[in-house]
Amino acid sequence: MSIYWSSPNEIMLPCIQEKYFKQELISGDHSFGRIISGEVNVLIAEKTHVLNAGDTFFCPRNQLCTFIKTSKDGKPYSSIMISLRAERLKDFYTRHNIAPVPKHHHGIRQYNNHPLLESFFGSILPYFGLDGEIPPPIVSVKIEEAITILRTLDADIDRCLANFSIPGKIDLPDFMEKNFMFNMPLQKFAYFTGRSLTTFKTDFKKAFSISPQRWLTQKRLELAHYQLSEQKRKPVDIYLEAGFENLSHFSFAFKKHFGYAPTLVTGTS
Repeated sequence: MSIYWSSPNEIMLPCIQEKYFKQELISGDHSFGRIISGEVNVLIAEKTHVLNAGDTFFCPRNQLCTFIKTSKDGKPYSSIMISLRAERLKDFYTRHNIAPVPKHHHGIRQYNNHPLLESFFGSILPYFGLDGEIPPPIVSVKIEEAITILRTLDADIDRCLANFSIPGKIDLPDFMEKNFMFNMPLQKFAYFTGRSLTTFKTDFKKAFSISPQRWLTQKRLELAHYQLSEQKRKPVDIYLEAGFENLSHFSFAFKKHFGYAPTLVTGTS
């Protein structure tokens, strides 16, 4: 995987040579991006978004996403990614004297092709041909332009961009049932449910009468079994979505739990 970036990593051009690449995105910053080539499946709870070359999207901060990036039409996955950080957003809304009512937004937003988007992303690509990083003053100008374009195209985006709150304590069982497939440390699960790690483990044991790690493994294997048996998919196509890092670990865990290899469920590899 190659990543070209500005300093401090606010404008990036990820280029992935591998056929498949899985990335858990749990960012404290909003992300605004354009797919240049390849394809990416974005998994959010029970919903999957498929983005292809030319698609533009916005992902709010503190949104649990799994990005499964693949090559397509003989081209590797490549995209332009803009991180919209809290300090820049606070400065923007202060300077423009804008005080929207903040609101939590969940899920990916996609935007139709528009001259503003074509011009913006087209103007960024040449900077990655420079020797070294994009000059900081130019980064500031492009970030300001990105915010302005989003506000022009999306009448409700202010309520998301101007929300600087941290996650509050939420219903733990509901959150875990919707997000168990995300392969992240328990500290992250605790953070997104508004708890310390100690409180998270205590509340989890009360809710499920089992340790978090054991419960997560069981849920991921049950999801994988459903995808194999009911959706007739292949192990190689589902292990990432089910929350496993590699096929061999998935196959070992599956056989240990169910007593037979995942290839025996559908008769395919």
